[in-house]
Amino acid sequence: MSFTNLEQLPFVGMSYEFVGEKEGAPFSAYIVKAKPGQGPPLHKHPYVEVAFTIEGTATITVGDETRAVKAGGIVVVPANMPHRFVNSGETVLRQIDVHAGPKFIQTNL
Repeated sequence: MSFTNLEQLPFVGMSYEFVGEKEGAPFSAYIVKAKPGQGPPLHKHPYVEVAFTIEGTATITVGDETRAVKAGGIVVVPANMPHRFVNSGETVLRQIDVHAGPKFIQTNL
């Protein structure tokens, strides 16, 4: 069992990083707090990722499809599918991006 506070997690770039293997969980998650214009480069993972948009607006590209996703939107990214997002709004973007693996494995494209 593990009790952790968000502020105890490492904050890297624009996200708090919950690494499952360090917390005794079979999944990992980025808790995103991105400023307007921020977002990762095009990349892929060898596992499924699910992005839950909590606040703000993100423009998310998955494969050949790009959509604006607002608070309440959920995007399922298949394993090995190139994807990226950018905060396309005027306020902070908050997302929880759940990775179906106990550690992050990312290949930037």
